[in-house]
Amino acid sequence: MINIFDMMGPVMVGPSSSHTAGAARIGNMGRTLLGEEVARADIGLYGSFAETGFGHGTDRALLAGLLGMKPDDLRIPNAYEEANRAGMAYSFRTVELRDAHPNTALLELTGKSGKQLTLQASSIGGGAIVVNKIDGIDVNFTGDFNTLIVRNQDESGSVAAITSILSQVHINVANMSVNRHRRGGDALMVIETDQHIKPRQVEFLSELPGILSVTYYDKEDDEDGAGFDEGNL
Repeated sequence: MINIFDMMGPVMVGPSSSHTAGAARIGNMGRTLLGEEVARADIGLYGSFAETGFGHGTDRALLAGLLGMKPDDLRIPNAYEEANRAGMAYSFRTVELRDAHPNTALLELTGKSGKQLTLQASSIGGGAIVVNKIDGIDVNFTGDFNTLIVRNQDESGSVAAITSILSQVHINVANMSVNRHRRGGDALMVIETDQHIKPRQVEFLSELPGILSVTYYDKEDDEDGAGFDEGNL
């Protein structure tokens, strides 16, 4: 059933839910998955984002999201000034992507600690987004659920260990996918859950054998303001 609020679209700074609200959410997602403040953002724009994005404020919205702003933040029109004030370096370029949605951004991010992340995501209308790739690994999630992103060694038992612990603490898995570059290499689990996951639970998961990192995306942070919660070995 279609919700009346889906028809109305998100509360946002204009002019476009796809080019502005969705772009801000993509930036926010990148910041959250990086797990720290962004020191540098090299941003690739594809399709309509590249052709009309600057006129529709896509560039400002992406920068604003990377700074932790929500789609309705009144500072979005001044995102360049805010980025400069925060000391965040940035660049924009046009990119060609295979089989991508017309409103797609490729974010190559470096955090203040030197940590790096590459994220490809699309704005599909009404402020909704889909994350397509993380560090070159295919994924497919929207940020509409609380989401665990688990990087692990591709070996037997890793998936079972994570899901078993979630079950023990009464966390219901709504959707789950596992993707990898190659057999025996690094793999990426994306686990969407119905319940909120506590910081100490994220930390515990990150300390399991074979787990390289765990990042948690809290959908309430996307609604209330960007945040991140990460555990690393």
